[in-house]
Amino acid sequence: MRLLDRYILRELLLPLAYCLGGFLIIFITFDLFEQLSTFHKNHLTSRDILQYYIHKTPEFLVASYVVPMSLLLALLYALTTHARHNELTAMRAAAIPLWRICLPYFGVGIGFSLAVFYVNEKLVPEGVESAERILYQRAADNWKAEMKIWRPNVFFVNPIANRTWRIGKYHMRGGVMINPQFDWRIEDGSRLQVMAERALWIDKRWVFTNVEQLIFSPEPGALPVVLKTNQLVVPQLTETPRIIRSEIKISGVGGNMSSLRRTQLSSAEILDYLKLHPKLERKRSYVLRTILHSRLAAPWICLVVVLIAVPFGAIPGRRNVFVGVASSVFICFAFLILKDLALALGSGGFMPPWLAAWLPNALFATTGLGLMWRVR
Repeated sequence: MRLLDRYILRELLLPLAYCLGGFLIIFITFDLFEQLSTFHKNHLTSRDILQYYIHKTPEFLVASYVVPMSLLLALLYALTTHARHNELTAMRAAAIPLWRICLPYFGVGIGFSLAVFYVNEKLVPEGVESAERILYQRAADNWKAEMKIWRPNVFFVNPIANRTWRIGKYHMRGGVMINPQFDWRIEDGSRLQVMAERALWIDKRWVFTNVEQLIFSPEPGALPVVLKTNQLVVPQLTETPRIIRSEIKISGVGGNMSSLRRTQLSSAEILDYLKLHPKLERKRSYVLRTILHSRLAAPWICLVVVLIAVPFGAIPGRRNVFVGVASSVFICFAFLILKDLALALGSGGFMPPWLAAWLPNALFATTGLGLMWRVR
């Protein structure tokens, strides 16, 4: 890494750390004041509250756009500072093109995009569920915390495999079923009913214990064959714990955009649900596909931020650093309005879901590239 790259990164990463910490403190403080009565009602201790916000931190960073906002503000601050001291003019006078000067910024943008994608997929869904369990674990009626671990009376249909499932209780993390039953209509016309006391996910297969099987032949009016066994493995079952988990999470909330977004679904969970329901209702399909593409597009906002910030901040001249702050506020406001409008059109079926999710990124990235071409 060249000395110039190290200098540019150092001038960016310090304000970026301040911005991330400042925004995070602001969001936690506002949420703390809003949740104080709930914490008191549920008898949470200081340690519980600390653990609650540790699990909620990934959601604040990603879902509240703290990371791209911080990156935008830090970039505009750093570039404005360089411009005030004529450092950008000196670099360009040394025959260093603008794209080469900003190469460390693009590296940071790509790195943050990949990090946000990982946090969005892995840490946010698990963190939200863990935070809700902590929130209700000491409550007098802690059934909400129990519901986050054990889901009772699970029912769903796998139309692709012609199987209907009824589960007395399902463990959302451990891959355990209590009193599972499934009814399987096989292609040859036969039918299999399985009722068990328990099922465990072992070596990528469901292992049923204390099982009673009813095997119906294709012939009409034939009596079923009843078999009982201590243990049964059906390798043809395609319902993995991840698929069942996505079915429970998505089927348990409303079909509108806001409720599904609050659930913090990962793209893998949405894909599993869409594969399990290929003939989904049109409105629900549009909403889920819009959320899916939105989750895939959201991490790349960090890279779009770099494309926008560089031409805004690289304009030569002596400017006050608050110009960068004002510019970042305006850019964030415009982007969020366009993003919410596009998602509303996509979820309502007025626009293809992929276009609704990627349109704000594409427009702002194209604008940034055009401005960079003029500034160069």
